[in-house]
Amino acid sequence: MQDLTFETMIAVFEEIFGRGLFWAMVAVAALVTLAYIYVLIRDRSVSWRKFLVAQLSMPVGAVAAVWFVMGMTHSHLSDLGGPIDVIVFLGVAVMGAIGMAILVYTVEALIGSDRTTGHE
Repeated sequence: MQDLTFETMIAVFEEIFGRGLFWAMVAVAALVTLAYIYVLIRDRSVSWRKFLVAQLSMPVGAVAAVWFVMGMTHSHLSDLGGPIDVIVFLGVAVMGAIGMAILVYTVEALIGSDRTTGHE
């Protein structure tokens, strides 16, 4: 592999997760992102109570993401081979934490009956 291109990355992720699961994850991520943008536009402000609850969920998202990737790759923490493996797992954890926070905030805002005023 001489060049790291976008197409190469997609092929790698399709190989790791399987074509169907990978594209399903992409679709879910796109839907959650669109719902999050909708909530931000609809409410015109950030609810700090919802934001706090979303932040408290971040460790769960980080652990779940690392656990999911380890399960899909059939690996264990003892398989980490060097600094780049640790960096990749930290990146997975960060993305999982951010994704969980966005998901929790969005679900709270969509399910909650009251619209936020920004003064909570």
